[in-house]
Amino acid sequence: MVHIAATRNQTQEWTAQQLRNATMDGLAPRFVIRDRDEKFGATFDRVANGVGTRVIKTAVRAPNMNPVGERFVGGLMREALDHMLLLGEQKLEDVARQYVLYINKARPHQGIGQRIPDAPSNDNHNGKIVAIPVLGGLHHDCRRAA
Repeated sequence: MVHIAATRNQTQEWTAQQLRNATMDGLAPRFVIRDRDEKFGATFDRVANGVGTRVIKTAVRAPNMNPVGERFVGGLMREALDHMLLLGEQKLEDVARQYVLYINKARPHQGIGQRIPDAPSNDNHNGKIVAIPVLGGLHHDCRRAA
């Protein structure tokens, strides 16, 4: 996951701007899988084409065509949002950003051989194991102390 944002009113312009924000550093994905919701539409597709990204639209009512997205959203809901009372968009965005940091930097992924996507380099194999609270203690990032 490289970018996350939250709003109550998704529009084509808003989603297109999120794609611009996610590709500001010049790195763009080869593909974007999206559903056929109007919040994407032609504006989003033009921005994607402008950064060299091919848009793949899923079939109608076919969540299995985008299992990575479905798994991320389901995990965010089950592992974080179902356990919190959020008051406002900013808090939702903060929790989602913390969750993204956790899954990118601490949690192993099955699809890449139980490795962590952006794991910190730690050559210490003998240090004490410490648990760092994540999302207010809802999860923990366990690693060896320096």
